[in-house]
Amino acid sequence: MADLYSKLGVKRGADEAEIKKAYRKLAKELHPDRNQDNPKAAERFSEVTAAYDLLSDRDKRAQYDRGEIDEQGNPRGPFGFGGRGGGSGGFHPGAGPGGAGFEFGGDASDFGDIFEGIFGRNRAGGSAGGGRRGGFGGFGTQGGGRPLKGADVNYRLAVPFEDAAALKPQRITLSNGKTIDVKLPNGVETGTHMRLAGQGEEGQGGRGDAIIAIEVRPHRFFRRDEDDVRLDLPVAIDEAVAGARVKVPTVDGAVMLAIPKGTSSGKTLRLKGKGFHRKDGSRGDQLVTVMIDIPADDAALEAFIESWPGKGQRNPRASLGV
Repeated sequence: MADLYSKLGVKRGADEAEIKKAYRKLAKELHPDRNQDNPKAAERFSEVTAAYDLLSDRDKRAQYDRGEIDEQGNPRGPFGFGGRGGGSGGFHPGAGPGGAGFEFGGDASDFGDIFEGIFGRNRAGGSAGGGRRGGFGGFGTQGGGRPLKGADVNYRLAVPFEDAAALKPQRITLSNGKTIDVKLPNGVETGTHMRLAGQGEEGQGGRGDAIIAIEVRPHRFFRRDEDDVRLDLPVAIDEAVAGARVKVPTVDGAVMLAIPKGTSSGKTLRLKGKGFHRKDGSRGDQLVTVMIDIPADDAALEAFIESWPGKGQRNPRASLGV
């Protein structure tokens, strides 16, 4: 089996930033939504997500580096082998409450292998689509004789762009039919994993956990730039020339923005605190780029320009040397 570091294309001694950067690059290239006709890409996406999930956990990474757990996060047995649970819940595409994007039900154990890790393996080695985590020995106990907890269950939660930026609670239906409201963490982004203790399957050692993989949906006019939100704002020519106060959409709702007199296309204005929440609780900004909208076939405007005394008196490209 390939080493987890080689799956991400990094060296064993890579730091957290290198690992995260490598994962983001591969996840973007291999995401199933971009490779619907390429099952091999989905398989690779599963592998790199599972690798990242384990290596991004400091404790699990240290255990893996010491050879105490394998690539699935299962304990390595004293005789060089480990065990792994075999069942999984059914996986059904759907649009559950809060845009979860899927729900569980039925009995289709082969889905555990097909979708294993596509949306992120949990830290104990469980797979996506309701996959169960493994345990050493196969007799309902862990290596030290303790009863095994129940399997962790993985979920994928698609979050609207504005909700992710504003950290609005999301509703999700668990495999047992229970509906809960999930509070998004600071710094949330696509690839963020959340763990809900005791919301997995029942076991002799207690319940496993629910592992939620977050996917932030793209927006039709907002764009994310690190912790900032970018927006191209159309402005009428009279608003740009004379200045104006205009209504601007933000992730928190519309606000009024002052357009300075004589604003040119391409000028960027800043709305503080209207971006994404950082991990420390502070927020990024919204960066508004002005785009002057000139109407086509406006006879009155054309006549004004023809009679404008300043026509041809200024070269706006002089700084470019032309």
